[in-house]
Formats: sequence, structure tokens, C-alpha cells
Amino acid sequence: MNKLSKIVILTLLWSTACTKSAPQAQESHKLKVGLVLDKGGKDDKSFNSGAFRGATKAADELGIELKMVESPDDAAFEPALRSFAERGYPLVLAIGFAQVDAVKKVAPQFPATHFAIVDGVVESPNVSTLMFAEHEGSYLVGYLAGLMSKSAKVGFIGGMDIALIRRFEMGFGAGVKAANPKAEVDVNYVGVNSTAWVNPGRGKELALSQYSRGVDIIFHAAGASGLGVFDAAAERQAYAIGVDSNQNGLKPGRVATSMLKRVDIAVYDVIKEQAAGKFTPGTRSFGLKDNGIDYAVDENNEKLIAPYKVKLDEIRKKIIAGEIKVPDFYTLKKMN
Repeated sequence: MNKLSKIVILTLLWSTACTKSAPQAQESHKLKVGLVLDKGGKDDKSFNSGAFRGATKAADELGIELKMVESPDDAAFEPALRSFAERGYPLVLAIGFAQVDAVKKVAPQFPATHFAIVDGVVESPNVSTLMFAEHEGSYLVGYLAGLMSKSAKVGFIGGMDIALIRRFEMGFGAGVKAANPKAEVDVNYVGVNSTAWVNPGRGKELALSQYSRGVDIIFHAAGASGLGVFDAAAERQAYAIGVDSNQNGLKPGRVATSMLKRVDIAVYDVIKEQAAGKFTPGTRSFGLKDNGIDYAVDENNEKLIAPYKVKLDEIRKKIIAGEIKVPDFYTLKKMN
């Protein structure tokens, strides 16, 4: 995609966002919030969907004026963030680690604008960094996979091969081994650039290959590419584990659980703080202790995981109490 087409697409996205909120635009007393999603978009049923859900809840309950941009690629982040700031939006939300560089560049240029970024650390007096203990939740669903697997072979499919997703992989593998030391973990990644989040065809291909090698349950951390993993699980009558949002209902009976990363809560909370005049810069982390990370139980999977729930809740409490030390790829990376 050339530079001109990127600008055109971004302009169209911005125009669409403004058009959708035109009736509210006249009510200038409303808090204006800009939301910049990454390439997965609001319909990825995962990470971006969670952010969008939290922002729209804030719009409904707090009466804010919300405008959203779904970035066509990484080059669109900076102009989208800058456009919101130039229009005087008091709060701009950047969803995803890929926006770190853009926030680092734009935020200092607009000190009166508050920014919040999910999954990336930006140290600035007008930026709030929202981080999550993904490794804790991954360990928990890994433990479930280790208990459930009949073949003692489980799988992990990541989206883009980056440190963040390696963190999911490491926590998951540790949980599997804690539940069943003899279990094997098969690992694949969809790709090495941002298209890895939006390639369900490749996600399905990798999942089918893992199932053919004897894997009977796969945990994905692959954004919209994970939708292909669910299709493969249904096709092979095997199991999958969802991520970020509650994906249990996408293939009822085939999704053992979903590792919840409550981006929706984090986004809602930072908007609520801004609305109350209590925006807080700096880094905050959400984990099992404060329900920022969890696993999903609903009508779609409660019978399936009933035999394991007592043990899972016991493991959850031990992680919170510090009795179980979950390995963290970030810590390991710093040590090396």
C-alpha cells in the first residue's frame, strides 16, 4: 500500500467515525474521547473488541462523545493520534503495543492532551500505560489444558512472534507442565508482522496441522487469526482455548474456556477517571488479583470444565498468594 492510499484510507475512516457521531458533535459539553484500534479492528472478537466494548460502555453510561479509527496498518497510528490531539480531544486511547512509538512521538507535542496506551510502556507526564499479567492467566488455562488433554499433547498458536506473545506461550507451557509433567506443547506462530493478527486462514491451517500430530487442545493468542483455530477445533471435534474476550460462544462445546484479558475494564476505567478529572499518568498493571485477568465460565463451557473447576480455582488462589511463581518472559528477557 503506497503513502497516498494510506492517507485516503485513514481520511475515510476518520470521516466515517465523525459521521457516525454527528448528532452528538453539536453537544460540545460532552467529553470527547478518541479511540485508535490496531489492524485487528473492533470485530476481531478478541483484543480490539474488548477495547471497543469498554469504550462504548463509557459512551453509554458516562455520556462521552466517542470517535474511533481502525488503523489499516502501522503507518496510520501516528496520523490518527495526532488528528485527535489537534482537534482538542482531552483523552486519546491507543490500543496495542504497536502504537508505542507513535505515542512516544505525539504525546510530548500535545501536553494538554491525555493519552492511554494498552500493552506498551510510555513514560510521559500525560500518558497512562495499561499493562496486564498475561502470563498468570496463561498459566491458569495451561493448567486446564494439561488436565483435559487425553493425548498429553497440547498446542499454542501465537499471532505475531513478539515478546508479548512469548509471554503468553511461556506462562501457558508452565501451566501445562505443572498439571502434567509428561505433556508436550506444540508451538506455532502465524507470522512476524501485523498481518499475523488478521489471518484466520493461516490460523486454521496451523491448528489442523497440530491436531493431525495428536494435539487435542490448542490455546491461541492470535487476535482475529484465532478464529481459524476455532474452525479447526470444530472440524476435528477437538478443543481450543480463547483469549482476551470471552470466546466460549464462538464454537459452543469446542472452546474449553477463554483467558480473559479485561481490556474493556481498563479502557472504561481510564475514561471514567478522565471524566471525573482524575486522570492518572504512569504504569498500572491488571492481573488475577484484581480480576483484570481471569478465565471465562458460562453456559457454553461450565459442564465441560466442571470436573476441573475446583482445582483451577485452587491454582488461581495460589498464584494470587504468591505460592506459585509463574515464569515471565519479560523478566527472563531482561536477565539475558
